[in-house]
Amino acid sequence: MKKNEYKSEYKKNNSHRKNAGTKDKPEKSFRNNNYKRNNQKNEKTHVNEVKRETNDDMENSYEDQVEGRNPVIELLESSRDINKILIAKGEKHGSINKIIGMAKERKIVTVEVERQKLNMMSEARNHQGVIAIVPPFNYCEVEEIIEFAHDKKEEPFIVILDGIEDPHNLGSIIRTAETAGVHGIIIPKRRAVGVNGTVTKVSAGAVEHMKIARVNNINDTIKSLKDNGIWIFGTEMEGENIYYNQDFKGPIALVIGSEGQGMSRLVKENCDVLVKIPMKGKISSLNASVSAGIVIYEVLKQKEIKNNK
Repeated sequence: MKKNEYKSEYKKNNSHRKNAGTKDKPEKSFRNNNYKRNNQKNEKTHVNEVKRETNDDMENSYEDQVEGRNPVIELLESSRDINKILIAKGEKHGSINKIIGMAKERKIVTVEVERQKLNMMSEARNHQGVIAIVPPFNYCEVEEIIEFAHDKKEEPFIVILDGIEDPHNLGSIIRTAETAGVHGIIIPKRRAVGVNGTVTKVSAGAVEHMKIARVNNINDTIKSLKDNGIWIFGTEMEGENIYYNQDFKGPIALVIGSEGQGMSRLVKENCDVLVKIPMKGKISSLNASVSAGIVIYEVLKQKEIKNNK
């Protein structure tokens, strides 16, 4: 038999196998596809369940920390909840004994740990042998700040921070604001630092005595404050008035811009008045916390003069 004739005969004799195979394939493919779909569905469901469990765990287990002896003492003197206090082994002298005694009075657990563990946990890199573990910072509502001022029979004095990103700056501003009698601070939820361990440490515990509101939109908040009769003053290098020539005696909110960009365009436009700090040297700008301190204390000075008349 010739080669071509053999191939033709082979095709003819085995054509039923080809048909049989084709007939079986759809059923096999259908089963495989079903299996694949079910597997993908089960895998997707499992991933979603794991994500939900992970998110729940993160939400439930999220904690903040307060570092350093004075901040922890301030924390213990406040009414804020404390989960536990970690103390470096061998640190049983000085103010550490005071912390242990105060914790015992408040029935707060103290745990001795290796100093290396505190070094690894520390955000501020200066824990001084003690870290308190606390629930997340409890922000207030803007209305609570205004009510607080009214309860004290004082005209509202509020500081608005437009995008402060450095926790050291935020901590310093909170500390200055608290010492100057500011009724509350407003910060944005996005593109800005919140109250964390470093902020608490730098503020020297002032966060425990300062009302801080975190809002979705600074501009909407400014409009709401205006509706409550509060004047909005922004600090800006190209301001209309030098800060010490401006009248700050009424109900006011002072806006401090971010470290690099200053106030955003819309926030600037929503201010009633822009004030500036004169610059006489070769450097044309100040640190945000320094600028805040200068103007905050000018406001305090003017209010004190008004009250003493």
